[in-house]
Amino acid sequence: MHTNLIILAGGASSRMKKQTTGNNLSVQEIAEANQRSKSLISLTPDGRPILDYLLYNAKQAGYKNIYIVVGKQSELFKKFYGSKEKNNDFHGLNVSFATQHIPKERTKPFGTADAVYQAVMQYPALNTYSYTVCNSDNLYTTEAFLALRKTTSDHAFIAYNRDALEFSTKRVAHFALAKLNPENQLVDIIEKPELAAVDGYKDASGVLRVSMNIFKFKGSTFLKYLKNCPIHVTRNEKELPTALLNMIKEHPNTVVGIPFSEHVPDLTAKDDIAIVKNYLAKHYKTLDWNLA
Repeated sequence: MHTNLIILAGGASSRMKKQTTGNNLSVQEIAEANQRSKSLISLTPDGRPILDYLLYNAKQAGYKNIYIVVGKQSELFKKFYGSKEKNNDFHGLNVSFATQHIPKERTKPFGTADAVYQAVMQYPALNTYSYTVCNSDNLYTTEAFLALRKTTSDHAFIAYNRDALEFSTKRVAHFALAKLNPENQLVDIIEKPELAAVDGYKDASGVLRVSMNIFKFKGSTFLKYLKNCPIHVTRNEKELPTALLNMIKEHPNTVVGIPFSEHVPDLTAKDDIAIVKNYLAKHYKTLDWNLA
């Protein structure tokens, strides 16, 4: 089983910086939301962020080598997780940083596929192993992480039951749907599906499946598709789902969707901060790193 985890934390966090629709945040929380990476916003009385909990669950699942992809402003990440570029010891995890550099002609990062590509170029040994990739602002469970470590498929993702996610109907309706064949292998990803056609994308068990951006890849195979990932026409970014779909065009039936039915806390916008704080207070009384 592989032990490498790439965590994407170099995004612009543009939605988090938008004005909140509620009034349940303190001045400090609003300031952090506007200035910090989403994954480093204080969510506990002692100022710890969601990334702690993500790392905790990953360690419980058996990951050992963590690569956090950050932007040029990485000082706060290093204050939390280690001052060195490579091989920091954070509660027994080996934490290294990769920088997602922004091209001169752009003002924002070039997307998730570009983030992973820059990471595996800075740590080329990853191209000889398998690795997991996930967002830094979603809290995936230990069980989800472990499923990706244990699968015998070269490439996989957690295929979440859309109706088990505890988001508003309006929010969930915007999620892209994962179309699986009867063997749970990925066939397509459908963005903004027409409401009338949604039922046609249910899997063999009658469930609508979505990706929450947690994947396993075989480095030597996937590198080509990261490197050659085209720019999304609408969002003007190189995105992991695009690279993934290009891979299955040439290597069909090689990406397994692992069915899961559980919620994934998400820290996208300011309105999510109070929700995630309550979730952590309820489900994580303490983090005992000695047990992880």
